[in-house]
Amino acid sequence: MKIRPLWVIALVAIAAGIAGAQPSPPVPTITPLVESSGVHPGETARLAVRVGLPKGVHVQSDKPRDPDLIATALTFTPPDGITISEVVFPASIDIKIANLPGLYAVFEENFDIGVQLAVAPGTPAGDVKIPAKLRYQACNETMCFNPKTGELEWTIRVVPASAKVVKSNADVFSAIRFGHGERPGTPAAGAPAISVATPVPSSANLDDFVLMGTTGGYLNSTDFLAFIKQAESGAEQKGLFEGRGPFAILIIVFLGGLALNLTPCVLPMIPINLSIIGAGAKSGARGRGFLLGAVYGAAMALVYGVLGVIVILTAGSFGTINASPWFNLAIAVLFVFLALAMFDVVTIDFSRFGGNAQVDDRQRGTFLLAFTMGGIAALLAGACVAPVVIQVVLFSSDLYAKGTAAALALPFVLGLGMALPWPLAGAGIASLPKPGMWMVRVKQVFGVLILAMAAYYGYEAYGLFANRWVDASEVQSSVQEQLKAGWHASLDSGLAVAKRDRTPVLIDMWATWCKNCLTMDKTTLANPEVIAALSGYTKIKFQAEDPDVPSTRNVMQRYKAVGLPAYVILRPR
Repeated sequence: MKIRPLWVIALVAIAAGIAGAQPSPPVPTITPLVESSGVHPGETARLAVRVGLPKGVHVQSDKPRDPDLIATALTFTPPDGITISEVVFPASIDIKIANLPGLYAVFEENFDIGVQLAVAPGTPAGDVKIPAKLRYQACNETMCFNPKTGELEWTIRVVPASAKVVKSNADVFSAIRFGHGERPGTPAAGAPAISVATPVPSSANLDDFVLMGTTGGYLNSTDFLAFIKQAESGAEQKGLFEGRGPFAILIIVFLGGLALNLTPCVLPMIPINLSIIGAGAKSGARGRGFLLGAVYGAAMALVYGVLGVIVILTAGSFGTINASPWFNLAIAVLFVFLALAMFDVVTIDFSRFGGNAQVDDRQRGTFLLAFTMGGIAALLAGACVAPVVIQVVLFSSDLYAKGTAAALALPFVLGLGMALPWPLAGAGIASLPKPGMWMVRVKQVFGVLILAMAAYYGYEAYGLFANRWVDASEVQSSVQEQLKAGWHASLDSGLAVAKRDRTPVLIDMWATWCKNCLTMDKTTLANPEVIAALSGYTKIKFQAEDPDVPSTRNVMQRYKAVGLPAYVILRPR
């Protein structure tokens, strides 16, 4: 989880808009079926799940050929007296995916999963509910979507031994080969064993600990050691907005937006932007200058408002997107293009969109150009003050998750603060510097900076691509070795030990699909200095396999974990 400046998110959004809208993840239909109208105590019962997929969509089988893919799995929470004895998946289909090597074992269209269970003798008559979760990863011909979990529930009727039962759904159950499936919990052949997500402790347990520090994303040993040291030396962390009322929060956010105009990324560009859009007293009409400045400022507010809402509403999947090598590569390519424009190798010309709004040389600004330059200025400011912008977005995300819908407006308030001076500047500045060679030099300096950022994101993409082909089973074994070395797989038990022994806690939030998580296990967390620094800690592996599951989301939101990997240091109160 590396938090990108808001301007980076915007550039990717622009690129996505050019390339076309992101396809919506397909949603399979999941239908629970029962074989008979009732079951006698001491006998077995058979259930099934019928899964329907949209045309052109498949899910990975229960035994995928590629260990990096998520196997389709069915897990249960059976009540007392019910024992799941067998789960039967259908035969998979081998398909060839364009531009990818090898064959993929998948389920397509409609398929059925069989379940056999035993009802304990002496189970009282009545309806018994059996909840379950179906974990799957849907793909089409061009991409695989994030793994999802669908919930379902059967109701079986336990009847007295003398009661007659009637069979149903014969077409489904006759085709399921019971007696040849696997017992639940048996890993698919050739696939890495996936540990079950740890149960979430009660809020009372978490309240027994003080938050000392949080971080995320891939960190080398030096940076991770610095994180530990900083957390150990500080008191309880409090955000800028904690303990403040709604009015005070609005004022702080608004003033923060106003201060963005004083950042090194924006302040030097003020006279240039005013000159380009044709505002200022020399525009010949203060009213027009005021309107141009207002449009310029409105673009700033809109950029922060829209992008802030996007990040807040998609926080659950932001870490996944952020860890994508294609995401980083797209940023690198876009930055190279923008840098070439700074050196005048390519031309980005907005003037042809001016249309009838174009005026004479003295009033050369167009409202479209003013709006465009305002949006660019907002993004540049985000690059300079990313920590402030991120804190506003994270605080808004937390409030929104707690049911405060008005929190979606906070990023827009930040933009309004930044927009405030611009109508006045557009109407009242009496003199502007004359265009000249100095403007070319400023562009070239920005070109060098943008090229440096392109190189950085290109390097990130290279590292992520390299990590895509790490043997997942080998890394999973590394996780199991950590558990054998004393890490806790349960958040509840780990916190209980830390509370008893009065030790600090490190929580490592990870998932099998998170490449940076697995790389951290093999590198930084295996470093001798890091191991020594954590020797006095109670260390917990918290598997956040699906960030959208409420229990996982609650823990991630509590500690402001936007994506994975995420690391939290706590101490007992």
